[in-house]
Amino acid sequence: MTTTAVLPKTLAGLAPPPLKPASFLATVRSGKGNPFEIIPLEAYEKSFYLSKSLLGPVLIVSDPEAVRRVLLDNVANYPKEKLGDQFFSAMFGEGLLSAPGPKWRAHRKIMAPSFGTRTVESYAPVMVDTTVNFARHWDGLPKSAEIDIAAEMKTLTLKIICRTMFSSDAEELAVQAGEALDFAQAALVFGLLDILPVIGPRRIKRKQDAIRAHFKSVDTAIYRLIGEREKIRNEAPKDFLTRLVAAKDPDDGVGLNAIEVRDEVITIFMAGHETTAVTMTWVWYLLSQHPAEEATLHQELDTVLGGRSPNVEDLPHLPYTRMVIEEAMRVYPPAPGLSMRQAQEADELCGFKVKPGLQVLVAPWILHRHRSQWDNPERFDPTRFAKELSEKRPRFAYLPFGGGPRVCIGATLAMTEAILILAVLAQRFRLRLNDGQEVRLQTRITLRPKNGIITILERRPTVDPSSSDA
Repeated sequence: MTTTAVLPKTLAGLAPPPLKPASFLATVRSGKGNPFEIIPLEAYEKSFYLSKSLLGPVLIVSDPEAVRRVLLDNVANYPKEKLGDQFFSAMFGEGLLSAPGPKWRAHRKIMAPSFGTRTVESYAPVMVDTTVNFARHWDGLPKSAEIDIAAEMKTLTLKIICRTMFSSDAEELAVQAGEALDFAQAALVFGLLDILPVIGPRRIKRKQDAIRAHFKSVDTAIYRLIGEREKIRNEAPKDFLTRLVAAKDPDDGVGLNAIEVRDEVITIFMAGHETTAVTMTWVWYLLSQHPAEEATLHQELDTVLGGRSPNVEDLPHLPYTRMVIEEAMRVYPPAPGLSMRQAQEADELCGFKVKPGLQVLVAPWILHRHRSQWDNPERFDPTRFAKELSEKRPRFAYLPFGGGPRVCIGATLAMTEAILILAVLAQRFRLRLNDGQEVRLQTRITLRPKNGIITILERRPTVDPSSSDA
């Protein structure tokens, strides 16, 4: 009797790239999901790929040195495309994601101390405490309860960002901000009418106005909090909002006004919790499909922590936990496509003659799967991020937080939060994918599961903290 080997199930969005460019209708339909899945194999094998569409050609650059030129060495020649900035401005005002160059540089300098290593470490106890309380919520669920892990991680990261940013007085704001972000991301669906002359600009403006309207209640709540902090500066809690209100430029002593504080608060609040939530969602999904890697993670957590809650001092001793998160962000980058750039002057990338006006795209979705940099790129393998391998990798081959001057200011904060969340929860629980569902991807600024991911919650055997080697 011959037995047939059971082939591993293809992960969501990781079917082999198509051999040929998609048809016009397929391209239009892809906008409702994850449009990067229709990009042909050639883009994953060559240093650049010229994509053609109704909106004109787009040069997708995937050679690390060329990416470095676009994002860093010749960044002034490749400003972000205006439409993207317009939508970011509708949500975030002139925060770090959308501020013009001079204002961005000034704000980045003022805000840098609020994201320094010591400041991030000061937030760790709040992150752990919030996650431990969240674990108690899971403990209260029935055995083998079904949960939407995407919704659960969004709830958890909202709680954490509220406590680190506003201390404990922002529950209503969390709900309002979450609803506003959901509306804004849903509005970022574009069809044929949006690119037509006359009609298109009107439709775009209506979307922008609707987004701004949905943020009005959020703005009211934030301005109230800013006003309260300014009145009690000396007694205010040492959270992110207090630090931002008090921050000054180290050179001229100028701080941020209320509108500028609002814009930066919204930017960090939205970008911070959303990207960490989707990262953790994909971490749980990948672990549910890779029992060997999950077992290695559990072994590290049990050995180092032995059932106790983690702290900042544990982070250097949890290398595999970090590697799991880094590999998850490679497979499912939180931002699969960085903002479109538009060349201002002639240039050359990978031997390609760039003409003024050409749109240029750096797409982590493609970069993280490029055959020149990654072996078997569709496979989940956290050991890719062992220290000795990461040190050999080109800096611009892996961009989970962007790159160049505008690399995410909160990268250290996000990684610290993700590691602590995983360390707390994976000690106590494992998640199994509910059979029969089709996990599909959707790109709306961040890379989300289109309809959530239903998982079955299982409790792990309790480890006695007294047996820890830490």
